[in-house]
Amino acid sequence: MNLMSRSLLLVACLALAACNNPRAGGTFGSGGADGFGNDGFFDAGITTGNLGDPNDPRSVAHFQQRIGDRVFFTVDSSSLTEEGRSTLREQARWLNTNTQFSIVMEGHADERGTRDYNIALGERRANAAMQFLISQGVSANRMRVVSYGKDRPVEACAAQRCWDINRRAVTAISGVSG
Repeated sequence: MNLMSRSLLLVACLALAACNNPRAGGTFGSGGADGFGNDGFFDAGITTGNLGDPNDPRSVAHFQQRIGDRVFFTVDSSSLTEEGRSTLREQARWLNTNTQFSIVMEGHADERGTRDYNIALGERRANAAMQFLISQGVSANRMRVVSYGKDRPVEACAAQRCWDINRRAVTAISGVSG
């Protein structure tokens, strides 16, 4: 696939994701990275609308919109902030109540640094978030980690605001655990 085709595909995916953003006009988007589910896991990004009602505390929409599906990190760090730990505590409560779901913990980095460095940093971030969930009673066999490094930014620009929102771990709700 040439560069022009990839660029057009990326623009189309981003446009489709924007149309399905349950936080439109709000914070940073809705979870998973590609939405295609080609690995057997439901990706919480682009979906068919089966997220449920955000007012239903058992729904994925509630998890994404009311609890929050991501935590943020400082530069070159995989240490959880107090705000991140608070979000993960709420995620753990939801996951311990809704045991039918599995998750993919996605690690991300900003655009600075090499690809290899950012893949490793994203993995450390995802593992830090996953280990915190385990410490809160979420079963490890319901989780897996993937690092996208700097390859899947929320927003691509060489500005502090973009770097801040791209340094994250995203808890993507997948299908029924098994």
